[in-house]
Amino acid sequence: MSNDYANYTVFMPPTPDNQPGATQAGASGSGGSSKLGLPPYSSGSKITNRRGGDDGAAGGGSKMERRLSTAHVASPSKSLLVRSQTGDFDHNRWLFDTKGTYGIGNAYWPQDDNPYANEDGTGMGGGGNGGVKMEDLIDKPWKPLSRKVAISPSILSPYRLLVLVRFVSLFLFLIWRATNPNPDAMWLWGISIVCEYWFAFSWILDQMPKLNPINRAADLAALREKFESKTPSNPTGRSDLPGLDVFISTADPYKEPPLVTANTLLSILATDYPVEKLFVYISDDGGALLTFEAMAEACAYAKVWVPFCRKHSIEPRNPDAYFNQQGDPTKGKKRPDFVKDRRWIKREYDEFKVRINDLPEAIRRRAHAMNARERKIAREKAAASSEAAPAPVKATWMADGTHWPGTWLDSAPDHGKGDHASIVQVMIKNPHFDVVYGDAGDHPYLDFTNVDVRIPMFVYLSREKRPGYDHNKKAGAMNAMVRASAVLSNGPFMLNFDCDHYVYNCQAIREAMCYMLDRGGDRICYIQFPQRFEGIDPSDRYANHNTVFFDGNMRALDGLQGPMYVGTGCLFRRYAIYGFNPPRVTEYHGVVGQTKVPIDAHTRSAGDEELRPLTDHPDHEAPQRFGKSKTFVESIAVAEYQGRPLQDHPSVRNGRPPGALLMPRPPLDAATVAEAVSLISCWYEDSTEWGLRVGWIYGSVTEDVVTGYRMHNRGWRSVYCITKRDAFRGTAPINLTDRLHQVLRWATGSVEIFFSKNNALCASRRLMFLQRMSYLNVGIYPFTSLFLIMYCLLPALSLFSGQFIVATLDPTFLCYLLLITTTLILLCLLEVKWSGIGLEEWWRNEQFWVIGGTSAHLAAVLQGLLKVTAGIEISFTLTAKAAAEDDDDPYAELYLIKWTSLFIPPLAIIGINIIAMVVGVSRCVYAEIPQYSKLLGGGFFSFWVLAHYYPFAKGLMGRRGRTPTLVYVWAGLISITVSLLWITISPPDDRISQGGIEV
Repeated sequence: MSNDYANYTVFMPPTPDNQPGATQAGASGSGGSSKLGLPPYSSGSKITNRRGGDDGAAGGGSKMERRLSTAHVASPSKSLLVRSQTGDFDHNRWLFDTKGTYGIGNAYWPQDDNPYANEDGTGMGGGGNGGVKMEDLIDKPWKPLSRKVAISPSILSPYRLLVLVRFVSLFLFLIWRATNPNPDAMWLWGISIVCEYWFAFSWILDQMPKLNPINRAADLAALREKFESKTPSNPTGRSDLPGLDVFISTADPYKEPPLVTANTLLSILATDYPVEKLFVYISDDGGALLTFEAMAEACAYAKVWVPFCRKHSIEPRNPDAYFNQQGDPTKGKKRPDFVKDRRWIKREYDEFKVRINDLPEAIRRRAHAMNARERKIAREKAAASSEAAPAPVKATWMADGTHWPGTWLDSAPDHGKGDHASIVQVMIKNPHFDVVYGDAGDHPYLDFTNVDVRIPMFVYLSREKRPGYDHNKKAGAMNAMVRASAVLSNGPFMLNFDCDHYVYNCQAIREAMCYMLDRGGDRICYIQFPQRFEGIDPSDRYANHNTVFFDGNMRALDGLQGPMYVGTGCLFRRYAIYGFNPPRVTEYHGVVGQTKVPIDAHTRSAGDEELRPLTDHPDHEAPQRFGKSKTFVESIAVAEYQGRPLQDHPSVRNGRPPGALLMPRPPLDAATVAEAVSLISCWYEDSTEWGLRVGWIYGSVTEDVVTGYRMHNRGWRSVYCITKRDAFRGTAPINLTDRLHQVLRWATGSVEIFFSKNNALCASRRLMFLQRMSYLNVGIYPFTSLFLIMYCLLPALSLFSGQFIVATLDPTFLCYLLLITTTLILLCLLEVKWSGIGLEEWWRNEQFWVIGGTSAHLAAVLQGLLKVTAGIEISFTLTAKAAAEDDDDPYAELYLIKWTSLFIPPLAIIGINIIAMVVGVSRCVYAEIPQYSKLLGGGFFSFWVLAHYYPFAKGLMGRRGRTPTLVYVWAGLISITVSLLWITISPPDDRISQGGIEV
């Protein structure tokens, strides 16, 4: 602490007791003069610091001398400052006349609009050569852009202790269960033992990676200071941030409404990132003219929406979300023209929506009119030449009177779905490098004076599709955007969105850059944001928010090697996507990876093709890796260099000098666009490593998880960025059937991962042990459904047979059960503390885990096994639909009943358990010696199973209060009838058996 205030300077205000004087100045002449123009304090004043001691003393070399220069100001006569009645000194009069101040509060005198400066700019904080500057008073310390925020030990230590206690309890319980069979029902005991062992193994895989959760914090002020402030290397204060390519993917405008996609685009164009460094791309995998013209309308509206957001600091910057949000829109707004601007922008947005809604009919009307004209011209030519002319095709026409090169409304050769040419259209050109401010007369209704009116570059893409090619769905579309953007903008970082996810926090991208550009950021391959959803019913019946995963599991993985890549809202390092190794790699040796061994990332790994460096060959332009485009290959080294952190500290490794990204970008030319067209052709990936080691990985419906796993397996790290305000928001299916099919898709991808080389059991030593367990759990969790469905039927089997999984409700069994349950509840409470999830959210997650585990996960395992063993593809499609009962209800979709075969297993489990409970009660009622212990055991667990299926049953019943009474009547009659039949067929046994002894 002795050096904390080594450069600390204290200013003394010029009070009447401390006025400048010639005698004081003369007394301090031996002290020397300062080069700084300081306030008019006496140079002879002795300054005593807050730590004690006389800083003005010349003796004692242990303390730094602090001397202040003299600046003379005219001071009023002291007699005029004396109050006439009391004779006291009038401080207020003195402050007014001298413009003095008491207590500056810090060592830095403000320089803006300084009233104390002399005419030459010197004096009290004035500018000029002698002005006080912050750089002159203190040495700026190096500031990191981010930091780790550890979880409180008062939460984390008990949490880890409880995990250990529960692990030991499970171990002892399973040993006791294995050594204490039920001789009266060995088959029941055997099934329960197998299921319990698997559940214990599954719990370990899920729990162990959650032992080291962390939080992170980004410093946006430090980011602006380093990259957007005036420095010797950046005298103009231009942004030195790297470029960013943003990808939006869509496939079918009739399933993904163009208005939703347009709002996503507008939110990205208006985000707070340097305009000249932001480049937006949309991949229309359907090649639809409807999407193209909707994006053109969005670009036109963006000319007023984007400056409006900047002028008034609008949040969120999705027009639909902004105008539909609850609350006072004027809160925090200070500009007097805000209400007028908002009213006009709202009217323009309403007109914009009407134009988007009319586009399908407008395109059809245009195509009908243009085709009719073509037919008329063809008839006239045929009549003039007296020859039969071929009938013109029914084309789809663009607004400029030319054929649309993509998919036509009436399919035709080269213009059908899955058969069309490449399309690249730069809808918004690269903006000017300097800020372009609006003028008062630029717009008749809006005043954008001193507002940057530039809009980021926007490009529409539709990759070529031809019959006979495997286009690899979304992964292929993402790789096409990666290649096209490499030659058009080549941003070293890439951010991908689904078409229904938009930017909710305009500062989120800057927070992600804090991690990428911080010390050690060159080892980070991607920044994953949590997914947040809108339009979910308040009770979140089917756990659509999935907060247990996003706020619990993913946050815990951030303390290891990083979170998984989960599809959307992820910012990538382009160099990592290309399949390169990180600049520094650590291998983990030992049984549990306890030994860290740094290795050279550029050395060739024998026997592991996945870890082979792409740069181990002197000619890395080999076409079998990236293709034959020389322009694309040349862009790789540029992207790698521009994505490095600043070399502004000795501890920063693999950095770049400040000011390296200040030069303006050259404008796009026709040759560059033509190169982009060739890069998205369907033949470009032939005989290359795209989809194998480069780009998004092919071969799985969950290409996101596989792609993230490959990067982690090469030694890269990732970061989980949880912002205070949600970074992005999207939509999720709230209907039961849609939700189950979504889970089915994820589970099917996990089964494919398990049976592929992407199984974590085959991972390299560059993957941490606990990270490996997490990825192993991704491939294994669907198989839990096989044991879960058996365990959900065990209570019913117990009630039907009159037996239980144990011989009796032994006190040892009950104690173990109580201990395991108590530790689970306490673990849940502590997870709620460090993750921020709610107890209701945790319970909803548990309920849907059972619902999905006995339906979608089971179907995924069946589908995966048939695909692996027999090559048979099975798809679970919807059959019947029920219309929404109330279109005005925002949650009307929640009550839709769409029958699917995934409903069969849960319905069977519910029905069997209800009937079993009735049978168990009837058995005890009719028995001469009722065995209530077995009824209590089986009945409690059966009720516990039914409690997990409550959301499923509620979804099948429709709206509250609208379930027909006849359903309850028939359910009761069937249960009573079946129970009576069972009692007749298998009457109660009056013998009491315990441990093989019958009484």
